[in-house]
Amino acid sequence: MAKSGTLALVVVSMFCILFAGCTEKTETEVPSRESKPKTQETKETKKTVYTGTLYVAGMGGHFAKAEVEIDPTAEKPIKIKKLGRVTIGTRFTHPTHDPTIDVNDRSIMYYSTYWLDNGKAHLGKVNLTTGEVLMDVLVEIPERATETGAVYCGSGQSDEHYVLATMTHEAYIDVVDKETLQVKHRLFLDKEVGKNYKFFHGINTPDLKSFVVAINLADEPHGIPNGNIKILELDMAALERGEVVVKKEAIITGEPDTTRTFRGKFTTDGRYLLQSGNDRFFLLDRDFNVVDVEIMPEGWKNHDAMPTPDNRYAVLTVRIPVGEEVLDGALLLYDIENRRLVSTEPVSTCKACHDNVGISGSAVLCGIDGNWE
Repeated sequence: MAKSGTLALVVVSMFCILFAGCTEKTETEVPSRESKPKTQETKETKKTVYTGTLYVAGMGGHFAKAEVEIDPTAEKPIKIKKLGRVTIGTRFTHPTHDPTIDVNDRSIMYYSTYWLDNGKAHLGKVNLTTGEVLMDVLVEIPERATETGAVYCGSGQSDEHYVLATMTHEAYIDVVDKETLQVKHRLFLDKEVGKNYKFFHGINTPDLKSFVVAINLADEPHGIPNGNIKILELDMAALERGEVVVKKEAIITGEPDTTRTFRGKFTTDGRYLLQSGNDRFFLLDRDFNVVDVEIMPEGWKNHDAMPTPDNRYAVLTVRIPVGEEVLDGALLLYDIENRRLVSTEPVSTCKACHDNVGISGSAVLCGIDGNWE
């Protein structure tokens, strides 16, 4: 009987120990609302690392080709493992702001030029596997575009068309056949916007059903931006027919002159628009309400953003001062979930390469696109 009693006591004791352990584990795994930082810490300990190849547009007639590893938990979250370039021309003929990778063939990237070449602009496409320029055509500029110091920059696409917004004045939208690179339709927005603005930039929604245009409003034609930005969502099918149909519009605000929108991208789930704003970065919801504004450090200029494949982070392109009247192009990481910059230490994609080959002076970037592994 004593032996049996001892055995029962041991069993009960073990049951109590196990029960206590299960209870403690349950409390840890189901945190309260107040323990959000711990939840984030748990996510970060998974150490999601993103790898891929990013293509960053430059004014030297090429794109920086950066093979990156991004670890948001690291002291320096963006690491460039290899830095090369994809050449499309020279700095005189092909300065570019615009990489747009085809949604149906990720080995093809479309490009356009920022400056004119003998009065015309270039449109082209390049094979990212081989680096070969597959097609390059010259495009006429319309007579209504009298200010042509900057031409193409922000662009998007549908299944069959490459769709570009210009920085000219008057600004316009070109709908270009992907196969032939011929302009099928050219559309002005004077009825929707008027004349008092500076620069159009556009991007498609992930479902390819809309083209969203960010327009810096001004007090006179091509004047200094007044801090008000008009967002127009246009129907993509209508643009492909040569028509303008506004589906949605909004106004966001910043600082006069220093805030001016450039390129942007949607998260792949369509939940947010990652909109550059020069002196700031805007995180907008699908109705173009401002969710967050990240002010850039003094002298830094945000020109584009693209999401990581899980839409938790955004890679921002920034121009940063690195000396007296010298700029570099660099990348920053923004935490979409927690609404903050992960690090304020940028990683160079431009001058880092230029320095290695003895090129001095500014190295200026703009747009970004890429393929994640």
